[in-house]
Amino acid sequence: MLISIFKSKIHMATITDTLLNYEGSIAIDPELLKAAGLIPGEKVHVLNFDNGQRFETYTIIGKKGEISLRGPAARLGKKGQRVIILSYGLEEAKKAVKIKPKIIHVDPKNKIK
Repeated sequence: MLISIFKSKIHMATITDTLLNYEGSIAIDPELLKAAGLIPGEKVHVLNFDNGQRFETYTIIGKKGEISLRGPAARLGKKGQRVIILSYGLEEAKKAVKIKPKIIHVDPKNKIK
């Protein structure tokens, strides 16, 4: 049986922009995408540390330092708020216990600590 297991996290990223008139997604700095093992189009959960909102969306490649909420997700956060971005994968239960998630801590300018 496959189970959903925690794969990676970008911890306490700062929202740099919100763009309501967009199809919808979260734009993430390419260096952060790579460090967290995320790919464009991958589903992620976004947890807004400052207002408690939680939502799902998909990733797109942003600019250096960028974490921007786009489309309807733009209503769930404001510039300057902090978010946690989580991803999950499917794995057999026996193998899942050996998975070590990638946890990326960032500073207020979204640079890896």
